[in-house]
Amino acid sequence: MPVGQLIIEGLAIGACYGLFGIAIVIIYKTSEVVNFGQGEMAMFSTFVAYHVLTYYHYPFWVAFIITLIFAALLGIVIEYCFLRPAKDPSLLGLIVITLGAEMLLMGLAGWKWGAEQKEFVLPMSYQVTHEPFPGILISDWATGVFITSAIIMVLIYLFFKYTRLGMAMRATQQNKNAAKIMGIRTERVFSLAWGVSSLIGVIAAMFFSAKATLDPQFMMDPFLRTFAAAVLGGLMSIPGVFIGGEIMGLLENFFGYIWPEWKPIIAFVVIVLVLCIRPSGLFAKHYVKKV
Repeated sequence: MPVGQLIIEGLAIGACYGLFGIAIVIIYKTSEVVNFGQGEMAMFSTFVAYHVLTYYHYPFWVAFIITLIFAALLGIVIEYCFLRPAKDPSLLGLIVITLGAEMLLMGLAGWKWGAEQKEFVLPMSYQVTHEPFPGILISDWATGVFITSAIIMVLIYLFFKYTRLGMAMRATQQNKNAAKIMGIRTERVFSLAWGVSSLIGVIAAMFFSAKATLDPQFMMDPFLRTFAAAVLGGLMSIPGVFIGGEIMGLLENFFGYIWPEWKPIIAFVVIVLVLCIRPSGLFAKHYVKKV
């Protein structure tokens, strides 16, 4: 396989990792909680899209909008019903709560739609390819990933830079108590962060499922690789985690081509190396919180 083809495919899957990593980072930047239920939130919302398309036969873009609304509401409900009632929880306690939400969503998806694999079809097919350069093929799926990722990155930048809600989320992340004193309703900010994160997560999950298959466990592997990308880029940096996703996609693609037996463990190797060498990630600033 030409090196150019490996790069294109690595960048495409890396953009998916980066997109899903943004969803993880938005929650972490706001509340410093790693949401281990992120994959199952995206999985459940993707099943909603599948249900609307299969059983109600709505056009894809109608089903897409319905799914985005559902995903945002799901994130808000999980934050409101699971995390907010916890009184002064430890960080470990919050992580356990997200794991409980993960198990609940996976069980509900299996009960409602079954454990068998299903096909989820996007308008951008993975099989339809074009040849922009001699010997290099790019699929409609990869083109859709690149365009969607670019649009979301621009929208996120504008949201955090110029909207009141975005600035409130930044203020809450920097100092929760000071944000409260300034009149920011931090509980609403947390709910908003979960809603936005869930919305972005399901977009990435749709791309993942269109390339593979749809079942209650299909997001477990992408979540692991995305978490490795987030650790690599830095959990406090949205641009960093996207770049980390691209690096992760390239590493996975090249190692998978040269040494296929290494592909399943690349994510673990990346996590261990980054935590040992640079715990804050490549693009996030390390800081020590004074108490």
